[in-house]
Amino acid sequence: MTKEFDYIVVGAGSSGCVLAERLSVDGSKSVLLIESGHLDTSPLIQMPRGIGMMLTPGNPHLWSYKASQGSGRPEEDWLKGRVLGGSSSINGMVYMRGLPSEYDDWEAAGCTGWGWRDIGRCFKEMEDHELGADEWRGAGGPLKISVHPPGDPLCEAVIKATEQIGVPRVADLNSGDTGVGYQPRTIWRGRRWSSAKAFLAPAASRSNLSIRTGTDVLHITFEDRVTSGVQVRDRSTGEVSFIRARREVILAAGALHSPKLLQLSGIGPGAELAKLGISVLQDSPGVGRHMLEHRTMMMQTRLKSGSLNAEFSGMRLSKNLLNYYARGRGPLTHAAHEVCALVKTNPDLDRPNAQIGMGMYSIAITDGKIVLEKEHGMTWAAYFTRPTSEGSVTITSTKPDAPLSIDVNYLSTDTDRRHSADLLRLMRKIITQPALRPYVVEETIPGAAYASDEEIVDAYFKCGSTAFHVAGTCRMGADAASVVDPQLRVRGVQGLRVVDTSIMPTLISGNTNGPAMAIAMRAAELIQQHS
Repeated sequence: MTKEFDYIVVGAGSSGCVLAERLSVDGSKSVLLIESGHLDTSPLIQMPRGIGMMLTPGNPHLWSYKASQGSGRPEEDWLKGRVLGGSSSINGMVYMRGLPSEYDDWEAAGCTGWGWRDIGRCFKEMEDHELGADEWRGAGGPLKISVHPPGDPLCEAVIKATEQIGVPRVADLNSGDTGVGYQPRTIWRGRRWSSAKAFLAPAASRSNLSIRTGTDVLHITFEDRVTSGVQVRDRSTGEVSFIRARREVILAAGALHSPKLLQLSGIGPGAELAKLGISVLQDSPGVGRHMLEHRTMMMQTRLKSGSLNAEFSGMRLSKNLLNYYARGRGPLTHAAHEVCALVKTNPDLDRPNAQIGMGMYSIAITDGKIVLEKEHGMTWAAYFTRPTSEGSVTITSTKPDAPLSIDVNYLSTDTDRRHSADLLRLMRKIITQPALRPYVVEETIPGAAYASDEEIVDAYFKCGSTAFHVAGTCRMGADAASVVDPQLRVRGVQGLRVVDTSIMPTLISGNTNGPAMAIAMRAAELIQQHS
């Protein structure tokens, strides 16, 4: 295999697949895309509701981690995609872009070229939205986007109840501000539309693009302070080799593995790296710090009727499998939830600060396994979208396979706790509206016993989870303390960039899969401008 390329992209996830496609458009430049995991050929990846079986610790398509929640609470499982497409191949397919004003805030803080004028254009360029192109949406791009089909009575009741507390109904949740409506999704004709399917598959036959799966990047190599390439290991043989980069190495390994590789390569908090015996190339205290994540409340309500719980077992499951394979329809084609709302926890706020995903199902734990409840129920997955609590990720050894130390530090600020408590109260207000009275029996999780702010915050830990939206660990900025500059170049060295959610200065209001792809679209523009 060729041992020298112009660009080496590390990680074939949401960002990496986009980069590989965009950079290989120029046939005079050779591109190598390196992925630790497998090909994305599992039928459970293509089936949207296959996530119920995919998201299990130990699945070979996943990275599995243990993360400390903070405040002395027990660890929780974190799962990330280890497959072509990365987490876009195993996620809930929810397509949210964040608020335009948030990207403008990035630019106002010194991240020139990252305001909505630029990033919004990248979103539109990559989209092929079933609602067609307009001021907010794109059509004709590689990324297929659909909206959950309307008309289900329970979904309509949920939307109406949210309207009854003053939230307007919208056709496209990404086209404005506050609103409730059917969920935009990276699903097309009943199948998942991952970054691998949208970007990588059409480009895979290009002679200047090489894709190497089953390969671990162990660390980045340098000559003086110039990036020379990467040391890799073949997972099947254990063979270690060196691959040279003539122009750049680009880390697109995600908000956990990009800082990990920097730290293993001598770029990070100098004193901590030195304690591990790592030669410090660049003392960059921000590497692995500034971790941002949404803490999700998983509220459940018992219903009289209307949920999908019975559709995933017995004869109904068989019928739905047939409908899925024959027509690309039915509940197996649904995203993580069917309805979504962007809301304000306080009416005086200038923009929404919380997101609620309404799923027409409810779960229980039986013999240590997650199963659907037999009775009708519904799940409300909600989080405060602009957290100020910061966590960290740090290597624990010079050995690349050693576990990471992940401290999320959820809800450690008064701001996060206050808005999170207000959010649960807002959801309780929705479920008591007239439109839902024919359906809702009671709130079962966390339950009415959690009433004060302190009790509700406790419920977020007992009944909540990670949102799988980790960001910020290689923060972009114009200041010297930032890890990468607004060109996404790693400070202190040459020929090295980071392009994934780890560069986010603040966590956007929503799911991070779409923004990860748009960040890569924008990064490719910046790279090609100087190639």
